[in-house]
Amino acid sequence: MRPEQQVIEMVVLVSVGRHPITGRARRSDQDARGLELALGLEQQLPGSWISLLHAGPRSEASESALRGYLGMAAGAGMASGADQGLQSLMLLEQPEGADAISALAEHLAEAMPQLVITGTRAERGEGSGLLPYALAERLGWPLVNGLAAVEKVENGMATLLQALPRGQRRRLQVRLPAIISVDAAAPAARQSAFGPARRGKLEATPVAAELDQELTEWQMTPARKRPKRLKIIKAASARDRFKAAAAKAEGGSGQVLEGVSSEQGADAIFTLLNEEGVLRR
Repeated sequence: MRPEQQVIEMVVLVSVGRHPITGRARRSDQDARGLELALGLEQQLPGSWISLLHAGPRSEASESALRGYLGMAAGAGMASGADQGLQSLMLLEQPEGADAISALAEHLAEAMPQLVITGTRAERGEGSGLLPYALAERLGWPLVNGLAAVEKVENGMATLLQALPRGQRRRLQVRLPAIISVDAAAPAARQSAFGPARRGKLEATPVAAELDQELTEWQMTPARKRPKRLKIIKAASARDRFKAAAAKAEGGSGQVLEGVSSEQGADAIFTLLNEEGVLRR
């Protein structure tokens, strides 16, 4: 029996980004790439539709940034279903410092979309990259990270192309519903049109706020790049230098731990972090 492509509902989780130089609020680059991926998938599956979802406080700066996603609908050449979905954005309104995972998980469990697309990590706040994993654990759905493309969706299964280091790709099959996260390997997002962005609606829905207790105990500081260790390459020709630069890193003094207890594993990780200078006292 020939497999048939199916009509699916996609939810793209969007966040308020931060410009790396000015610090002004903007659409997040990774979330915008996730929406671009969803728009391309909608063209492959006519009749599918896209919903935008955000959980957090509502302010003038955040509203302007979120409207940047609504402006991506212009010129998409989409079917009517997805076009209507991008005319509005669902905002689960919460106060600053509230845990967004509970609100998102409750909404997704009720809506039951086939595919949830999100960026790998946020550009503001914690930026830990744990949100997709926490949602997958709450909902009991499979998660695929580092996605480069969605090749096809047939009979409740999605064929995905996952990005690996050094430009490699791996083809995976996952049963829907599922959560996928994208990063720089996904297609670059199109520009946002001002008109559709201003005409779009932000449908704010107040939700019960659950205070993030761990966040209140943290001390937030601006992130900064760590110095990267460079390997000195001594080669006579350009060909030898290129081969040395492109070669995979060989294993050093690392060790493989098998059949050890959780305490022994934690001790080994703690020792490694101390030796690398990651932990500071």
